[in-house]
Amino acid sequence: MPESPKSGAHLLTPAQVAEMLQLPVDEVIALVLDGHLRGMKVGSPARWRIEADSVTGYLDDQAEEARRIALWRESNAASFPELWGRGNVRNPD
Repeated sequence: MPESPKSGAHLLTPAQVAEMLQLPVDEVIALVLDGHLRGMKVGSPARWRIEADSVTGYLDDQAEEARRIALWRESNAASFPELWGRGNVRNPD
């Protein structure tokens, strides 16, 4: 759920974040509501603002997840001889 900003936090509009992430604004708001991005409603009328640091953290998390998925796929493609270092290698480099 939305949180209070840290003192001196740089806030971005959902449209700015959407442009950075190449996502629709509605998906950016959904990321805030799901807790993937830190944001809050400010002003009157209330408008969403998202902490810039949380966008950086979200991108780092996405990169780490992609790295882990790639390693998992690579491990699934390895043959037992490749893993144990003996026998016939199915896909030599």
